[in-house]
Amino acid sequence: MTKLDSQTDVLSKEEAGQFWTQGYLRVPDVYAPDEVAELAEDLDLLIDRWARSNTWTGPWREALLDADLAATIELRSLHDLRYYSAAWARATSNAKLAGVLRCLLGDAVELHHTTMHVKPPERGQPFPLHQDWPFYPHTDNRYVDVLLHLDDTSHDNGEIRFLPGSHLGGPLQHVTVAEGAMCSPHLPTDKYRLADTTPVPARRGDIVCFNINTVHGSYLNTTSEPRRLVRMGYRHPDNAQLGGQAMGRPGVMVVGTKPRQHSQEPYSSEA
Repeated sequence: MTKLDSQTDVLSKEEAGQFWTQGYLRVPDVYAPDEVAELAEDLDLLIDRWARSNTWTGPWREALLDADLAATIELRSLHDLRYYSAAWARATSNAKLAGVLRCLLGDAVELHHTTMHVKPPERGQPFPLHQDWPFYPHTDNRYVDVLLHLDDTSHDNGEIRFLPGSHLGGPLQHVTVAEGAMCSPHLPTDKYRLADTTPVPARRGDIVCFNINTVHGSYLNTTSEPRRLVRMGYRHPDNAQLGGQAMGRPGVMVVGTKPRQHSQEPYSSEA
């Protein structure tokens, strides 16, 4: 049996084309059951030990939720899981995942970040429609966000939903200020509605890939179990970051070698 590595074309040309046309793609069974079990076990430990409980702010809350529910929704989050867990460090360069990314981004792919998005039972926060670009803007669209599913998703627990083709228009103007205060970036709820999106339910071990400019969101988790997803962001190394999350930090290469720009210096050994 040939060993799978990052040089293997995991996606067909049609699948890669669908990603760039629609702005998203579900790829089933990227992570083996034993690997997912280890990742889920470590994630639960990280939730207990390290995760923060918070929610997004902004006027979207009143538009999507009644007042009582808006006051009690919750989200558990943690960045950079690979710094806390060896299993999650390995997961970011999974061979089949690397093959998928090679098909989408080419022969050089760099890990940018990892972020836990766990919706607790019954009142797990919905997400208003938004792009990820405002959170870590880059100069071009060679950026793929990957949602690794540790639980099966459905409408009841808030599966990811997309506006197909919405990435083609590039970055959009988001709501970032409400009543004179900064709020979580999101698109105006009167123009961008969850009801108009396409649901993409997935199974445990699947990944859902989407472009940094693809409009997406999700409904409330109303089930008795948490909905556990981890977002991992990948880019072509020449796609320069403009600001936001993980700005200025070097990324780990998961496919190929890092190209060198004219007169670019090696990374410093200083802290």
